[in-house]
Amino acid sequence: MKKRILFVCVGNAFRSQMAEAFAKAYGGDAVEAESAGLAPVLAVPEITKAMMREKGIDMGGHFPKALVHMDLKSYDMIVNMSGMPIHAPQGVNVEVWHIDDPVGAGDRKMREVRDEIEQRVTGLLIRLRRQQRE
Repeated sequence: MKKRILFVCVGNAFRSQMAEAFAKAYGGDAVEAESAGLAPVLAVPEITKAMMREKGIDMGGHFPKALVHMDLKSYDMIVNMSGMPIHAPQGVNVEVWHIDDPVGAGDRKMREVRDEIEQRVTGLLIRLRRQQRE
């Protein structure tokens, strides 16, 4: 059975959107991924979409969502990249990823953050697939 994962950052513009996109692209067999932000921006920035296109991932249907509108108890895991505490309902695992917010830092930093997120999502998917087999 697929695990439901919610990726959270501050604006739901860069980090959590990228994590959701990687999880959907690489882990559709293992996870249902969504993302949200503590204070979501109005639209996913074009730079985020461009950085993901470099990896062959289209983010055409992505849009920012507010954490307060998400049903947290419907997820198996919340991956928190916001730097703020998130209080999840009992039974929902919260994993904290310390990943720099690349907002305003330029293309080079954005690519570094994107690649770190890709590695972490890939590692998470490997872990979840192993658990499913056990």
